[in-house]
Amino acid sequence: MKAVILAGGKGQRMGELGRDVPKPMLDIGGMPVLEHQVRLLVSYGFTDLTLVTGHLSPVIERHFGDGMEFGLHISYFVEKTPLGTTGALKELEQDLPEEFLVLYGDVMLDMDLQRFWRYHKFKNSACTLAVHPNSHPFDSDLVVMRRDGTVFDVLCKPHPPELYYRNLVNAGAYVLSRRMLSFFKLGVAQDFARDVLPQMCGQAPVYGYQTPEYLKDIGTPERLEQVRRDFESGHLARMNRRFPRRAVFLDRDGVINREAGLVTRSEDFELLPGAAEGIKKLNDAGYLAIVATNQPSVAKNLCSIEEVERTHMKMETLLGREGAVLDAVYFCPHHPEAGHPGENPMYKIPCNCRKPGTGMIEQANRDFNIDMSASFMVGDSDADLQCGKKSGLNPVYVRSSRPVSEKAGHECDSLLQAAEFITGAGA
Repeated sequence: MKAVILAGGKGQRMGELGRDVPKPMLDIGGMPVLEHQVRLLVSYGFTDLTLVTGHLSPVIERHFGDGMEFGLHISYFVEKTPLGTTGALKELEQDLPEEFLVLYGDVMLDMDLQRFWRYHKFKNSACTLAVHPNSHPFDSDLVVMRRDGTVFDVLCKPHPPELYYRNLVNAGAYVLSRRMLSFFKLGVAQDFARDVLPQMCGQAPVYGYQTPEYLKDIGTPERLEQVRRDFESGHLARMNRRFPRRAVFLDRDGVINREAGLVTRSEDFELLPGAAEGIKKLNDAGYLAIVATNQPSVAKNLCSIEEVERTHMKMETLLGREGAVLDAVYFCPHHPEAGHPGENPMYKIPCNCRKPGTGMIEQANRDFNIDMSASFMVGDSDADLQCGKKSGLNPVYVRSSRPVSEKAGHECDSLLQAAEFITGAGA
């Protein structure tokens, strides 16, 4: 398998740190960022690599040579004039295989590259982006995806204040089919995400691969120091999908947002006090924060699937404004009791995804590889607590006006209190 790493940037925001050392050669744990990438490629079976260099290229070439010492073949393309994130790939077009991986040399990552590649093949995608949520979506370029993973737009910053969106950003890794290079312009400086990707959407199958694994750029001294801390603490490696992750599953209505009957319109969605702070505590403690919610209003024909998704975009937007991140949102639109006037018969069916069924939890486990025994279910109903117990999770009850008969491992008055208990128990 073939990879290309774009490693020619000057790193002007690094100040003195980047004066004599190319940004991809800055040290993380006694090894250049670029060497971490090379060793990751080898561990997942990549055998051929082209390094696109420019600024201080000889430093990189002396370190890596022909790559044989590292277990793969390395060639070089030196950009005399920087052409953004697309120019070198267009120049290399005739030498590239039908499909190849692209990484940015200033991104520290530890992810399952084989699973990423398999997803690209399974979707028969022409371009597959690694995407993930971040703590500052309001000043990030956002990837707009359908439920099946199809990317159909990119929302470049700045964003209008009234915009609601999914918190998904381009993580800086993608698998590309060579035919897509027809969108790149020879000899013209272009940014892939801003200039080229929007053109691809709608004209070719473009997919997003959502992952909670570690991909973080080192573009500023502050970010570099954060990555170094994450590496030294082991947090960086633990985020790879090969290691089961701890997660907190969250009910939505009455836990994250105010509940006044069924929330059938995005306009009626309102965060509860402390909800964002509680989710941020879970984020900071290394837990995946995953919403699993029953939304029978779809089956009752009180709202559409699209309206539920708009509500969830509002939820992610409001949380993102406070630095809180949801790693995934799952919802069940079904209701088992048929025969009511005006219902939507398509969704009036029994299912395993409706809590207390465990379908949403099982799907999340397939998606994220979760350590169930070290994870929690936070909810305000018997269905939540029963689902948690059946899934092998630790149930936490958020007190509400609805009485429950199920016993929980812990009771509290809010999501924030639940997060404080969980992060204390997991310390």
